[in-house]
This record gives sequence, structure tokens and C-alpha cells, in this order.
Amino acid sequence: MRRRWAAAVAAAFLLLLTTARPALAGPPITTAIYTADPAALVVGDTLYVYTGHDEAPPGGTNFVMRDWHVFTSSDAATFTDQGAKLSIADFSWAGADAWAGEVERGADGRYYWYVPVNGNGPGWMDIGVAVGNSPLGPFTDAKGGPLVSDSTPNSSPLNIDPTVFTDDDGQVYLYWGSYYGLRAARLNADMTTLNGPVVTPSGVSNFWEAPWMFKRDGVYYLAYAANDSGCAAPGHACVRYATASDPMGPWTHRGVVLDQVSSTTNHPAIIEFKGQWYMVYHNAAAPGGGDFRRSVTIDKLSFNADGTMRKVVQAGGPVTPGNLAASATPSTSYVSPWETLGAINDGHTPANSADHSHGAYGNWNHQGTEWVEYRWPSAQTISRSEVYWFDDDLGIDLPASCRLQYWNGSAYVPVPGASGCGTAANAFNVTTFTPVSTTRLRLSITSRTGYSTGVLEWRAFA
Repeated sequence: MRRRWAAAVAAAFLLLLTTARPALAGPPITTAIYTADPAALVVGDTLYVYTGHDEAPPGGTNFVMRDWHVFTSSDAATFTDQGAKLSIADFSWAGADAWAGEVERGADGRYYWYVPVNGNGPGWMDIGVAVGNSPLGPFTDAKGGPLVSDSTPNSSPLNIDPTVFTDDDGQVYLYWGSYYGLRAARLNADMTTLNGPVVTPSGVSNFWEAPWMFKRDGVYYLAYAANDSGCAAPGHACVRYATASDPMGPWTHRGVVLDQVSSTTNHPAIIEFKGQWYMVYHNAAAPGGGDFRRSVTIDKLSFNADGTMRKVVQAGGPVTPGNLAASATPSTSYVSPWETLGAINDGHTPANSADHSHGAYGNWNHQGTEWVEYRWPSAQTISRSEVYWFDDDLGIDLPASCRLQYWNGSAYVPVPGASGCGTAANAFNVTTFTPVSTTRLRLSITSRTGYSTGVLEWRAFA
């Protein structure tokens, strides 16, 4: 029997970055190019989505980003690529890394595009600003140098991901940062200089990067990427949010609005368009996609009566019709640090039991019985399960046996009339049973002696 110790140490970090695929994916706004780090703006009857452009080669392990694209839509469903409207070459002082930016209309009627770039001078990432007379530009450097850099007092540990918000009184606010370093400042009316000191907002729990700020019904909202274990697998991020009664805070954390996606990074933009709110974000769902070849997508967002946001349902992607796993939240008794639980309901159909190109759940080096489980916010009627086992020939093997249970309101009990729980390789193992109405379905897996077990995909059907 081969052991995983050496392979695990060498591959753990790479797997976290490049192969985990933890959730369903919304449909990309384009598959012609890879896009990332969206920002959204509504002007009249048009929705503008500003994106980064991932150009990493297949299997690449670094970001390659040199320009930004603009996409337009009249219905938030079909998008037209208007082309690259800004690039690193438009900033004479910048060298590389066209990362996440945002566009805001100034009091002068022009449009200001705030972008983080790798400057040629001291420091790593700086925030520059370009300006154009329309949402499509053409855009030119509005300042001739950074708006925010490492030399800015109280700058972030990493000056990236600017979000820009204009309040009802015309005051403009800039938020940015990464490496847990959220920062905020007011902007002058010229949109190119800071008005007062840079502050560190309080009350924003588990901030990592990618802030996005907006206002609704007199309440200020700040959404952002968080990579804590309470909402995401190691190396991944969810989107949390906070609210405040003042744009500079203090903020009150409200919860998770977007679960982790199929890329390690997560980046929100939240916008109201023609009476409907939307979450724009990126994932790795497009053909050939990955952590450095991402794709921007859009899904509907809704609010509760008290103003809190409901968690976004990642509605698109390669979902098997009728597969209830698409809307479930997975949990487990144990998952190894270099595998990811979310892979089990990402909608991918494996080529074989060794195909972990979209990630895999595994419980190495645990042996005996472990379980995975689906939970739904309301009862589902379920009568069939399909599971595709993971076998990596490195310590994870096909199980000795398995069984299905459901939650009857007070305990886990066997599903009635089960046709058996198959353990075959290279295929979906189908179990049919008498329909049950439940909010939880559990798959218990018992390993062969000396091995652990794993799952590539698990489906549940009405």
C-alpha cells in the first residue's frame, strides 16, 4: 500500500491553490476570455461590469493581468464585451498587475476608475486613478502617480481592491486593503486626492480583502472577502458583510452573504439594477478555468424585512437537473487539510475515480467510519442518492461499505427501503429508497483496513 505522507507535504499547498472546487458556479458573463475582480455601475438603463483579465496559461500558478475590460448589459443576463478600456500601459509609473478596480462618477460628470497596480517606485501595490468622459472612456491617468501608496500614512499592508462610494450629500469615500488591513478615507471633490487622514474601520470581522460598499434604505453596507475557517475551507474565501449608520462606521458584522466559490479568491460587487439587486463575483467555472483563470458571474441577491441580506444562491453552472445537492450546505465529521468538502456538490462529473481536477473530499489519514452530510434550510423530498468515490492510490481507496441516513426531526435513521449502497469505482453508485422528507441527508462511509475514503461528487434527487 502506498502512503501519502511525502506526496501530501509536497502537494498540500498546491492543491489548496489550484485544484479545490468547493461550490457551484454561476454562469460566466463570457467564456471568450477569463475575467475576475468585478465592479458594477448602473448608468441609465445599462449595467456596466468592469473586470480584470486573467491571462495565465493552462496550469499557471501566478496571476497574469495586464488590462481591464468593460462589459455592458440591458437585462443582467446577456453581456457584451466592449473590450479592454484600461491597461497597465496607461500608467507611466506602473509596471504590472492590473488587479481589482472600481469606477465611480464624479461631481464633474466624468468617470473615475480606481485601480491597484504594481508601481515602478518603492512599495509593492499602489492605487492609481484614471478618468474618462463616459463609462466606456477612453480613460487616461488622472493624477500622474499613485493616489495611495506604501508612503501614505496608515496605508494598508497591501494597497489593493479599492471600492468607492458617493453618499447622498456628495461626499466620496474610498475603502481598500488586504492582509487583514482594511483602510478608509474621504476623497476631495476632485476625486484624485484624499480629504483627511486614513482610518482603520472598526467592527469588520475577519476582513481579508475585496471590500465593496453601498447604501440601501439609509443603511450602509460593507461586503468583503473573508478567509476564516467559519465560512471557508483552508486557502479559500467567502463573502461576509457588515452594516453601519455612518459610512466611516463603526460597523456591525451581520454574517455570510456568499459562500466560498470554485476559485480560491472571492470578490463581490453588489448593485441594484431595474428594481432587482445582484451579486457580481468570480469563480473558476468556465471551461479550462482555475484559480488564475477565473470567470465573472452574476446572481440575484435579496434582503430580509429587517434589511439583512439573504445568502446568495449560486444558481448556474454545470448542475444536474433535479440535483438537490446544488442547494445544500455540506458538512462532515472530518476532511483532510489538502482536500475540500465543497467539491462534493460542485456539479462536476468526474472522468474516473482518480479525477480530482475539480477538487475532492478525503479523510486521510482517518480510518474506520466517517460521514458527509447535506443540509437544506427547508425540508426536501428525497428518493435517490448517487455517489462517485475518490480513489487516489495514495492512501485513499474505495470504501468497504456505506449507508444512507436521514434526519427524522430528532435522530438520524436509515433511509427506508434502500436498494443498497454501492462501492464501485469510476461510476456513480445509485441508491434508491422510499421517499423521505428531511432537512438533512447523511452518507456514512466505512474504510477498508489500512485506508481512508473520499468522495468526488454526491448527488441527491427527489
